[in-house]
Amino acid sequence: MGIETYDSLDGQVALVTGANRGMGRHIAERLADLGATVYAGARRPDDVTSDDCRPLQLDVTDDEDIEAAMARIRDEHGHLDVLINNAAIGGPDEALHEANPDGVNRALTTNLRGPMHVTRCALPLLLEREGARVVGMSSVMGKFSDEMERGGSPAYRVSKTALNGFTAYLDGEYGDEGLIANVADPGWVRTDMGGNDAPRTVEEGIETPVWLARFRPDAPSGQFWRDKEPIEW
Repeated sequence: MGIETYDSLDGQVALVTGANRGMGRHIAERLADLGATVYAGARRPDDVTSDDCRPLQLDVTDDEDIEAAMARIRDEHGHLDVLINNAAIGGPDEALHEANPDGVNRALTTNLRGPMHVTRCALPLLLEREGARVVGMSSVMGKFSDEMERGGSPAYRVSKTALNGFTAYLDGEYGDEGLIANVADPGWVRTDMGGNDAPRTVEEGIETPVWLARFRPDAPSGQFWRDKEPIEW
């Protein structure tokens, strides 16, 4: 598939949520290496250690944090070219009838409500630029196919299914205005969430979302990607 991408993001502005560790930190650093001005969103901005990124107070479950973060980007740049909705948590592994309701609520709030409200507040900045990109971090666990039939982790699975649907909505609602919205499955990655037994390195996990962040205007939108290939939802 011949998709045109930016070789350099010089002059562009990016926001990565959950950028203090794991894939979020590595995505933020990679985008900075490509020349972007990168805001590294984190609940504790002091945890952002990269000298090439701008720490930004951003708890995706806190509406005041979200609004303040967007106000800062608007004041400093007036636009946003790339939003990576990376911040996410796991959830109870048990079947729904056995799952702790607080754990279910936290997973849904962080993994679905968070990206929706961050994107909602970011849209005025994103739509200032033709071909701005929104990239969600999903999972094949959220597919409607055989993955969903395996059960377990109900809140995490459903939150990722809904994130895929939200991505399709963004494309349908704002695609004609130039927004490019896609979602990526990084695979099972060796992070704090994925654990040491995961087969993929962080570098392998971030390859597709970073690639999606480099899409030029008129690139594919509203799709679910793994290893730079579209997959069924």
